[in-house]
This record gives sequence, structure tokens and C-alpha cells, in this order.
Amino acid sequence: MIEINRQELFAEITAHLLRDDRPSEYIAGLSEQQRYKEYPFAMLWKMKTTEQSAKYHPEGSVWNHTLLVLDEAAIVRSKVKDPDVFMWAALLHDIGKPGTTRVKNCKITSYDHDKEGEKLCVEFLSCFTEDQTFISEVAALVRYHMHMLYVQKNLPFQDVKALLQRVEVEDIALLCRCDRLGRLGADLAAEETNYIQFIGNLRAATHDK
Repeated sequence: MIEINRQELFAEITAHLLRDDRPSEYIAGLSEQQRYKEYPFAMLWKMKTTEQSAKYHPEGSVWNHTLLVLDEAAIVRSKVKDPDVFMWAALLHDIGKPGTTRVKNCKITSYDHDKEGEKLCVEFLSCFTEDQTFISEVAALVRYHMHMLYVQKNLPFQDVKALLQRVEVEDIALLCRCDRLGRLGADLAAEETNYIQFIGNLRAATHDK
């Protein structure tokens, strides 16, 4: 059985994700506790020491980026089908980066962190809840959170067919938008255009099925 204290903590975190205007403040405070360095929170703790390309992420670490994305997600959570799924996906969307980040020739990459993130998301959430539908829906958003870039650049990593089978078009488009805006110096107008084009492409693909 899952420990009751974990269930209570999960409920507490969820409550803050759903009601706080800036859930990053609660999550940042929680991350200073000793238990955050222990499993399963250690999977998130590693984000604090996982650096990113300064060109694309001037805010610094994966953790800094995640906190910014959380607050962006809080702004739009009322627009999604399932806010608790959406907000947990915002918190966990880059959980795969610590294990996939590499530095070569002064270039920082994290290829396949979306795929790795899906697996780690399932592992992390399974420590707190037995709701398999919830876990699967969060993991699916994490899996496809890079698809705005993939579709925009027509990259071979895209799998729109699978995406449409697993996530709501509006929800994944909003998560991608939050991901892009969750960085210092983000161009709001440009990202709004990217969002509109992406959701348009997904809706067109839905009609073509």
C-alpha cells in the first residue's frame, strides 16, 4: 500500500497547483526540505543541477525553467479539460532532462528527454497515487510537450498521429505554449503565433484522420 503521508503530501501539492497564482513559490519552498533530496523527489531535485543552453534558456537550470513554466500554466489552467493533470504535467514535463543531458563541444543537449520523461513521470506519480488514468494522462502530456517545436521545424521526432490518440489538442498546445514562455526573455507575440499555428495544425490533422 502507498504510505498515507505520501498521499497527504500529494493532495497538498495538488491543492497548491490548482489554487495558487504562483505555485512556483510553494514548490520552491517544498524543494528546500530534506525529503526533497530523497526518492522519489530526488528525481526533481536533480533538475537544480541540470544546466541548459544559455541561448535558449537564459534562466539557467532545468529547475528554474520548470518554476517559470508552472506559473505560466497557472494562468491558463482554467482553460484545460483536467487542470490537475495539466498542472502536474507542467511540474514534471522536464523530469527526463537530468538523465539525458549531455555536454559535447560546449553544446548542451537533452535528446529524447520527452520519451525518458514519460517513463519517469509514471514512476514518480506511482509513488503517490494508484489512479492509473491520471498517471497515464499526465505522462502523455509530458511525452508530447516538445511537439510544437517538432511540428514547427518539421523534425523527424514528431508523431502527430500518436499524439492525437493520447492527448487533447487544446491541452497539449497550451502546455507547449507554457513551456516556450517559461524562460527569461521569451517573445510573447512570437510564441502566441507559434501556439496558434500549432493548434491549427493539430486540428487540421484531426479532421484528416
